[in-house]
Amino acid sequence: MFSAIGRIFKTPDLRRKIVFTLAIVSLFRLGSFVPAPFVNFDNVQACLVANQSGTSGLYEMINLFSGGALLQLSIFALGIMPYITASIITQLLRVVIPHFEALHKEGQAGQAKLTQYTRYLTIALAILQSTTLITVARSGMLFGASNSPACSNLISQEWWAILIMIITLTAGTGLIMWFGELITERGVGNGMSLLIFTSIAATFPSALWTIKDSQGWEVFFFVIAVGLVVVAAVVFVEQSQRRIPVQYAKRVVGRRTYGGSSTYIPIKVNMAGVIPVIFASAILYLPMLIAQFNEPGIGEEPKPWVVWISNNLVQGDQPLYMVVFFLLTIGFTFFYVQITFNPEEVADNMKQYGGFIPGIRAGRPTAEYLNYVLTRITSAGSLYLGVIALIPLIALAFFGANQNFPFGGASILIIVGVGLETVKQIDAQLQQRHYEGLLK
Repeated sequence: MFSAIGRIFKTPDLRRKIVFTLAIVSLFRLGSFVPAPFVNFDNVQACLVANQSGTSGLYEMINLFSGGALLQLSIFALGIMPYITASIITQLLRVVIPHFEALHKEGQAGQAKLTQYTRYLTIALAILQSTTLITVARSGMLFGASNSPACSNLISQEWWAILIMIITLTAGTGLIMWFGELITERGVGNGMSLLIFTSIAATFPSALWTIKDSQGWEVFFFVIAVGLVVVAAVVFVEQSQRRIPVQYAKRVVGRRTYGGSSTYIPIKVNMAGVIPVIFASAILYLPMLIAQFNEPGIGEEPKPWVVWISNNLVQGDQPLYMVVFFLLTIGFTFFYVQITFNPEEVADNMKQYGGFIPGIRAGRPTAEYLNYVLTRITSAGSLYLGVIALIPLIALAFFGANQNFPFGGASILIIVGVGLETVKQIDAQLQQRHYEGLLK
């Protein structure tokens, strides 16, 4: 392993790419601590100290993907979340809008147009989210129902100052998007994924140290040991796949013979990735929002349904919250897999090029067989995602961690997925130059 790492830095081209990637990542992390204009930095730090558990549920996911920059009200406060949301929306619109699906099938030119649409949508979402963030900060609810006077005086109240802040946060999102594209073109790995990886990894020390402060060293080391087991299990499952054999018949065109080769269709156990966990978290934020908009006035009694939501669907350590979160994760896993993998389309493409699954007739029987296999694999994958998604909630209930506990949920899935993909890309570039990769 150490000799392989040495070969990385002995290869000039690969060394330049890695150094460039590290430089961009360093700039990204630096921007997470530069406060936006007209932000009262002292009050923000006072609120951070007074609210060690973090912000309210609405902004927990955004704070996670921004590496804590959201609560700092920095120029990169929105992080990469607007781009993630825009990418998901663009992907889902392929099912609804035929033009988007046609662009997807056009190849590189169509993909370039879809990428451009994603950029425009990212800027629009950044304007919307920055406006919402500033509104919440002005109301003093960014850190939840805090009684600290400092949390009600985080930013300037002048309209022109608010406008400049919105422009700054939106520009910060655009700059992050440019950083990601630079890493993809001139660095190593997928730029956007690496920036998300960096943001989440930056929250690991503080999340673990919170457990140490509240539970002691014994629980701290126990959590580390369990975390290593979880990481190993996630790596094993993420690498697991069902390979469906495909045989291509020989075709004679003129004097040439085509086909006759054997290959396979890889169906991963977790085809949906981290998307179902994000969707389930977003859906469970809605009851909390509804309850907040129906809070009673001074001297009024809260409505019974508002009390029920506050007691059951707001905090992650509540049993009903866990059950609903688990079921939503399973449901969204099936939903997303059905959108991204179309058995009928795969069967038609195989039939067009003379491919067939041994023992299965081409056409509709092939599509039915693929759908049968996909349903079985997705059943196991959805249960796996549901269990991984519950780990932060269990840690919240028993260890006093926050809902962004690093060894579970979206955090561990992204960390492991991006780490594996980046290592594979480095390994492929090493094999091109030395015939011996990073992985044995």
